[in-house]
Amino acid sequence: MNNMPKKLGEAELEIMQVLWDSEPPVTSNYILKELQDRRKWQLSTLMTSLTRLSDKGFVNCDRSTGSNLYTPAISENDYKAGASKHFLEKLYNNSIQNMVATLYNSKAIKPSDVEELRAFLDKLEEEQS
Repeated sequence: MNNMPKKLGEAELEIMQVLWDSEPPVTSNYILKELQDRRKWQLSTLMTSLTRLSDKGFVNCDRSTGSNLYTPAISENDYKAGASKHFLEKLYNNSIQNMVATLYNSKAIKPSDVEELRAFLDKLEEEQS
């Protein structure tokens, strides 16, 4: 995962979410329409962001048809895996235990969340044995 593209800004992540949730390829007008509830953008603003996403290696643009068609260059799972790993390294010294302890101690997660996590981990263990 060393060739992970740079991280996404909030607006860029929203654009990628549209791409990941759609049947690619999609047009910029389609993306603009999908974002209209969250972003009051002009098409030019979206185009600037799409160019930036392309430069960062997140989006592929096919210009061969006369209209730009966009597809994600990285899967949602690959991005989340890389972003999660980076987040853990940067904030919690690569320790998921430190992260869960911090969230629990600050009351960001409830005891029921811990039970859900415990059941999930038990299930993962069973599947791997």
